[in-house]
Amino acid sequence: MTRTDVLVVGAGPVGVLNALGLARAGISVRVVEAEPEVAQSPRAMVYHWSVLEGIERLGLLDQAVRAGFTKQDYSYLVLETGERIEMSVSVLEGHVRHPYNLHLGQNRLAEIALEHLKRLGVPVHFGCRVTGLTQDDYGVTVQAETADGPDEFQADWVIGADGARSSVRQLLGLEFEGMTWPERFVATNIRYDFEAHGYGRSTLQIDGRYGAIIAKIDETGLWRCTYCEDLSLPEEEVVDRMPAYFDTVLPGSKEFELVQYSPYRMHQRAAESFRAGRVLLAGDAAHSTNPTGGLGLTSGLFDTFVLYDALAAVVRGRAAETVLDRYAEERKRVFIELASPTASENKRLIYHSTDPVRLEQDLERLRGMGKDEQQQVEKFLFSKKLETPALV
Repeated sequence: MTRTDVLVVGAGPVGVLNALGLARAGISVRVVEAEPEVAQSPRAMVYHWSVLEGIERLGLLDQAVRAGFTKQDYSYLVLETGERIEMSVSVLEGHVRHPYNLHLGQNRLAEIALEHLKRLGVPVHFGCRVTGLTQDDYGVTVQAETADGPDEFQADWVIGADGARSSVRQLLGLEFEGMTWPERFVATNIRYDFEAHGYGRSTLQIDGRYGAIIAKIDETGLWRCTYCEDLSLPEEEVVDRMPAYFDTVLPGSKEFELVQYSPYRMHQRAAESFRAGRVLLAGDAAHSTNPTGGLGLTSGLFDTFVLYDALAAVVRGRAAETVLDRYAEERKRVFIELASPTASENKRLIYHSTDPVRLEQDLERLRGMGKDEQQQVEKFLFSKKLETPALV
């Protein structure tokens, strides 16, 4: 097996964007992915304005925008009363380079990046499940199972970007510290004309029982509606319970087309370390958050933008390996101190507003923000705080 400078495990956006950044820097890289293709199930699909410059640096933004769409509208909807509080990312015009968010399924961004990797000649192996990992002072050997039998890969460095159930993290023996929420999230892709009923293309539906994140995915009428339910309910009957949920929350006709759905557990967890010798963790393999507010993918992309530059510098001998310790420490700090608590608070507001006094306090704050452009600027600038400045 040919040895590469870097082996990337995981072909989601974090994995393939790291691979692309490394390849563009002249680093030899290879990608392995356990699944037979890019995962098509409902996953993250909103990119905050703050990550778009990093996607642009990788040469992907124009193509990504053509595949999805940009938007600025943003609203809170109180389901019980019908009250809407409108905001707009347009308040960032004149403050930032890209004053809008991008809506695009993360599978499509991964597929776009894979096209670029193919043109660069980067090998990508699907259906290749990592089963073993050993390392020494000089490199890492990774064992994997494929449809054709066992395989082995050698690299100077490994990036584990293989999701919250990361095989790489588990093989390293690293604890995934934190907690798991006592509910089940259900992400659905449905066809329904929410816009005809005045919904913003990003709508945060506040309700103690029927809270949801409702966001337009593309221009074909496909929308994401993510809600949560009692974990004690049988998972295999999720789809059977959906009509009752949508009968309650859909604003007009109760007819909708279910295209895809995915039930999953929610976590607030981080690996005890994002670096173990010559292996680095990024994205959900390093940290996992509930998705309310889109801070999981945002954090993973900010991992990516700082990691591939730092690792390329180390491989080329232009930076000491200690820069990777700084990566590990700083990215964990940002997640623990900023991303995770903010996502947890977002989840409380949207899905668990059962205390009428607390809800009214929250709504008063949001109403004030909706009328105050400067407060909105500060709100939308928050995601930039999840960025780590370049380490090299």
